[in-house]
Amino acid sequence: MSRERLYLFDTTLRDGAQTNGVDFTAHDKKLIASMLDDLGMDYVEGGYPGANPTDTEFFSADPQLSKAKFTAFGMTRRPGRSASNDPGIAALLDAKANAICFVAKSSEYQVKVALETTNEENLASIRDSVVAAKAKGREVLVDCEHFFDGYKANPAYTLACAKAAYEAGARWVVLCDTNGGTLPYEVSEIVGEVVKHVPGTHVGIHAHNDTEQAVANSLAAVLAGARQIQGTLNGLGERCGNANLCSIIPTLKLKKPFSERFDIGVSEEKLSTLVHISRALDNMLSRVSDPHAPYVGESAFATKAGIHASAIVKDPATYEHVPPETVGNHRKVLVSDQAGRSNLLSELDRMKIAYDRNDPKLTRLLEEVKEREAVGYAYESADASFELLARRTLGRVPEYFRVEQFDVNVEQRFNALGQRVTVALAVVKVNVAGEMLISAAEGNGPVNALDVALRKDLGKYQTFIDGLKLVDYRVRILNGGSEAVTRVLIESENEDGERWTTIGVSPNVIDASFQALMDSIFFKLLRSSAPT
Repeated sequence: MSRERLYLFDTTLRDGAQTNGVDFTAHDKKLIASMLDDLGMDYVEGGYPGANPTDTEFFSADPQLSKAKFTAFGMTRRPGRSASNDPGIAALLDAKANAICFVAKSSEYQVKVALETTNEENLASIRDSVVAAKAKGREVLVDCEHFFDGYKANPAYTLACAKAAYEAGARWVVLCDTNGGTLPYEVSEIVGEVVKHVPGTHVGIHAHNDTEQAVANSLAAVLAGARQIQGTLNGLGERCGNANLCSIIPTLKLKKPFSERFDIGVSEEKLSTLVHISRALDNMLSRVSDPHAPYVGESAFATKAGIHASAIVKDPATYEHVPPETVGNHRKVLVSDQAGRSNLLSELDRMKIAYDRNDPKLTRLLEEVKEREAVGYAYESADASFELLARRTLGRVPEYFRVEQFDVNVEQRFNALGQRVTVALAVVKVNVAGEMLISAAEGNGPVNALDVALRKDLGKYQTFIDGLKLVDYRVRILNGGSEAVTRVLIESENEDGERWTTIGVSPNVIDASFQALMDSIFFKLLRSSAPT
């Protein structure tokens, strides 16, 4: 049975750029556009030419996308101007883009308050803008802003806006839940009415996530007749974000009735790169990936309870709605104070650690995990430290080096410019195969100084850690008072981009940090197969 084509429109580089704390460079945009094109997007919206120097620069050259239509975003002509005498329209027509997406008011209230013009002038503005872009050979989309709120207040006028765009020649009329307050049942009803006037093959949905309904609203619109979905990678967007394409795409590919009824431009092969793409974007933006994000999160297929782990070992479908490999993720059976033997064996299998099921060391390992977690360790968040603990308990981690002593001092003083500065100095004495090495380093804090000193000279192992860097450092106070216990989690990365997390726990934050730093270095040496 043939499937109907459903089109995906990515607005990460435009609507996603409105996320608090997100600031794309033109180079970032070029890389992300290429990544989206390779994934299989039908449209990649690059930004708003003329609105800022970055977007203007980005649209000054063709990004040479192989599949996706490169799309420029801007407003319909201003009230009282002609399309030929509007600087915004001119910037859009000059942009090196295959398509133009106009944003148009479709709410009578918004026309009156925001545009301060008449309903008739707004309709004329929509028609004139579409005609002007089509005359230049561009495919045209019209984002009907505030569509759902406008429809609830005055359905006749809101529909008139959609019909004006379609009748003027717009390829897509996109219904926008701009304020993000519409619920799925409302989307179903309203889209169902719209497709009686504008063919569903020309109707799109643009949902915001202010009630956590953006993905549900997008899917509801499709079932009601819309055939284009707009969204962003990782749900980026102003306020609470946009419909998350990292959730929508696998749902369309893997869930009935969507997988049976519709075809999208993302192949099964490219679907398996979704986790990589999601995290690559976060890395580019220096954002910590949401571990609990559906499909792509690190914990999306993580199981902690022992009874669940036992069932998953027998058949993963008992607690997994899709195979994690389909989106490029993997199964994690966590070892924690709630874990049973099944969790432990599953994690050892994942880490490719050989063991004998009858080895009493396995029982000791599980007991030690629970004892350590009782005092503050959290191995479900520190995979590398757990692997080292497991290998040490089973007798398989070399003692590459031993820290005999370290000293950390923090001093506040005036520098040569008369400025008050705080300087941390660390000295580390390390035994490498009987050779004593002493290193000293300054840092912007005691932990940074200790990290630099520790990795400054490890003798014959130095070349194995040159590519190691610390990318995240998190501290949590586990209890209050004068006897507070501190948990430190350190995320590290190697020269190939592989990341891992290590943990330390102590009443002394420097000691806890030292434990995590040591585990990180040992894990890097282990991964690098450094000789003993």
